[in-house]
Amino acid sequence: MIQLRNPVFCAIDTTDLNKATRLAARIGDTVGGIKLGLEFFTSQGRRGVEQVAKASEAPLFLDLKFHDIPNTVAGAIRAAVSLKPAIVNVHAGGGRTMMQAAVKAASEAAAEFGVARPLVLAVTVLTSMDDGDLSETGVVRPVSDQVRALAALARESGIDGVVCSPHEASVLRADLGADFKLLCPGVRPHWAGADDQKRIMTPTEAVAAGADYLVVGRPITGAAEPIAAAEKIVSELPRRNGEAS
Repeated sequence: MIQLRNPVFCAIDTTDLNKATRLAARIGDTVGGIKLGLEFFTSQGRRGVEQVAKASEAPLFLDLKFHDIPNTVAGAIRAAVSLKPAIVNVHAGGGRTMMQAAVKAASEAAAEFGVARPLVLAVTVLTSMDDGDLSETGVVRPVSDQVRALAALARESGIDGVVCSPHEASVLRADLGADFKLLCPGVRPHWAGADDQKRIMTPTEAVAAGADYLVVGRPITGAAEPIAAAEKIVSELPRRNGEAS
């Protein structure tokens, strides 16, 4: 279980350590958590993650989307857990055995390091992809069907929830129940542009559709006043007793 003041994770996607640290420190008291991904991690590594996490003291979503053979993913998850993230993730496309290995490794590493076990989520279909993109990879069924199939497999594999477009949130909530966590990128307030996302919703729409957690990046990080932008997004959300867990 993770305790958040609100469901918004701010995506800090930059290779600049000082910029990321300053931004995290500024908005850490406003958003529910901070998301650091491949761009930042590849540039700054563990020390960079530790510095940003310390600056914000907000829950961390370490968005590295592991996808490899089960043993390699298990090792990567163990290493990630030592950074004390609230959420880590893998690709559901890696299959049942890989996802089971990730969950087991997260539990074992949390006990070993004496930290809370992070939620382990599985990425279904990236929000930058539509039916045409998916068909080019050899998947002939629609995005919505692929997402449902991967989410069901993730739940069977012991995964805590999935990363999905808010457009799939309502059907996944109906399919998989209230306790299965849904984290939705591709979230843009009505006053922001779509950028490179194709399957998007506003934060309010995403929460209404069943999302537990939201990822919002450039509408906050690219704003002239990031704190004000974050506050505006949070203020537009339905009240949920101050907690998403």
